[in-house]
Amino acid sequence: MVIQIATFKVKEGMMEEAIEALKEIVPKVRESEPGCLQYVALTVKGRKNKNSIIFYENYKDDEALQEHVKNIGPTLAKKLLPLCEPGGDFKTCFEII
Repeated sequence: MVIQIATFKVKEGMMEEAIEALKEIVPKVRESEPGCLQYVALTVKGRKNKNSIIFYENYKDDEALQEHVKNIGPTLAKKLLPLCEPGGDFKTCFEII
């Protein structure tokens, strides 16, 4: 099992547009990627992180993660990334036990 946690900072005043983009992106990933066990977009409560979107992603294996990366690139680049500050933080995690 492979977990990926990705964090993006949405530009000031663009959160509603980002949420609308996510309403299209998230269901599409869930429906089209059988190796993706969980794909959840989250916001963080509190003033400090109010413009953050965190993706919690759970994949069957590394192959499923690579398939996701290949598929999601064009969609994210077109729909979500223009609404975000440059750069994102990606952590690929592996279950210990």
